[in-house]
Amino acid sequence: MEDRLYPALILDTLSKVRYPGNGKNIVELGMVEDDIRIDGNKVSFTLKFDKPTDPFMKSVVKAAETTLKTFISPDLQVSIATATAEPVKKSAPVLPRVKNIVGISSGKGGVGKSTVSVNLAVALAAKGYKVGLLDADIFGPSIPKMFGVEDEPVYMHEVDGHPLIIPLEKYGVKILSIGFLVDKDNALVWRGGMASNALKQLITEADWGELDYFLIDMPPGTSDIHLTLVQTVPITGVVIVSTPQQVALADARKGVSMFTGEKIGVPVLGIVENMAWFTPEKHPDERYYIFGKGGATRLAEELGVKLLGEIPIVGSICEGGDEGKPVALNDGTVIGHAFSLLADNIVQAVDKRNVDLPPTGVVNISH
Repeated sequence: MEDRLYPALILDTLSKVRYPGNGKNIVELGMVEDDIRIDGNKVSFTLKFDKPTDPFMKSVVKAAETTLKTFISPDLQVSIATATAEPVKKSAPVLPRVKNIVGISSGKGGVGKSTVSVNLAVALAAKGYKVGLLDADIFGPSIPKMFGVEDEPVYMHEVDGHPLIIPLEKYGVKILSIGFLVDKDNALVWRGGMASNALKQLITEADWGELDYFLIDMPPGTSDIHLTLVQTVPITGVVIVSTPQQVALADARKGVSMFTGEKIGVPVLGIVENMAWFTPEKHPDERYYIFGKGGATRLAEELGVKLLGEIPIVGSICEGGDEGKPVALNDGTVIGHAFSLLADNIVQAVDKRNVDLPPTGVVNISH
């Protein structure tokens, strides 16, 4: 192979690689730097891109490596560095006056994630914390109804010369949702990019002010919305909500895997088991495990994460959501106590995370 390898051969082979943005090959575009090095069957060189955020960077590098191995030799060892014409600019911190950003997620819909988000926010506010809640479920916003503010208008004002959305405030919680900005009776039909951009605006173009906890009610499942969130804000950690059934736990496992995986790398603060049992309002000591018993407890142990709380089903939790009066407001009840305990456990989990790990930066997965 040593006799056959020379820079012109490398360049000629790389001319077969097209840049997806315009269809031209990477050699004619001047993307291959003149630093080709050959050492035996090892080849190294640099590809130059216009911007550090080039969306095709990863795919072009992979295509260049594959092309060289395909047309020269599968035994070729290829090392490709990347450079950019535009230096990486340090951006201003996102939400600089927010101490902790906590995502509330679930592997599937229907497990009561938004109910947990709303009542956790109210419970934290009742303990004296400054709390914000963003409804990031772009296609199924339910936070406005749960707070009883569906028909409230949203206004803007100027802060340091920039127009910002003013979050609504109720029960001590600052609230924003795409539901405030669209017709609640019509389905929202948006492509992923439009939804992601709308979400970024609700985060970066709103006057959230100073917060101890900024909770994000994420959409169920795994999607590009989750990637948008971790790219936009430095998330302290996420809470996974599940019910005891095996089908919900299987999806919760995927949710944990997504956040702890290489592409996202956000700490999981723990799991909340919602609908853990049914308790009649008039018989608070009775428990009926209608969806199974202890499933989330076992999953938390298996995955090595904390079980943050077990939330029972009571009749008032549905009524409270429908009437815009979160049950966490009812301090002396079984359900009120459950959310108060959950709030305490999440505060402890966040404090431990902040001690154990350095602050999380915004994740960049564009290349």
